[in-house]
Formats: sequence, structure tokens, C-alpha cells
Amino acid sequence: MREIKTEAEFEQVIAATKPVIVKFFTDWCPDCHRIDPFMPAVEEKYKEQLDMIEVNRDTLPDLSEKYDVFGIPSFIAFHNGKELVRFVSKLGKSREEIEHFLDRAIQVSKGIEQA
Repeated sequence: MREIKTEAEFEQVIAATKPVIVKFFTDWCPDCHRIDPFMPAVEEKYKEQLDMIEVNRDTLPDLSEKYDVFGIPSFIAFHNGKELVRFVSKLGKSREEIEHFLDRAIQVSKGIEQA
């Protein structure tokens, strides 16, 4: 997953017509590191339908505040610069839960395109 380093880069990436999943994380978050081993396979599985990026909440705190990201890891789906859905919980996230969220993000984006 490509890490976004500036707010300008973030805004450019989420403006894409292809849905973009943003994972907000920190270096000190144990739940963030727990999902790291399987995230490359998840990203590969969904690469045709979604782009995936990550943002370190400690590197871009203003961006995290702007999008009300408090729990980590948090996932937010964007399409054409607008938030579609988010996956936030205080519990650790499993691969199945993340894939369920990604499937939901795809469904929502398709629904918007058809509207």
C-alpha cells in the first residue's frame, strides 16, 4: 500500500473516479501491525476494483482530524473525492471483516454510478 505524505497528494488521490480505500494507521498501533501480513494479498485481490493507500495519522494529524479519524486502523472509502463508507471499530480487524468492508464500498460506488 502506498503511503501518502501530504494533504495535497491525499486530495488528488481521493478525487479519482476509481474508488479509493484509505487506511489510517500509526507506527505504534498493534492492531495496525496485526493486519500488515495479509493486506498485500487483499490489495492484490481488489486491485481491479479499488485503489488502496495509507495515511499515518501521526504524520498528517490535521487530515485525520478533518475526517474525524480517532480509532486506528480506520478504513474510509472515497469516490470522486467524496466519502462513501467507513470501517471503524475499537476492536482488531480480521481479513474477512476488511474484505466485507471492501465489498460494501464497491457496491456503494456502483450504486452511485447507476444513480
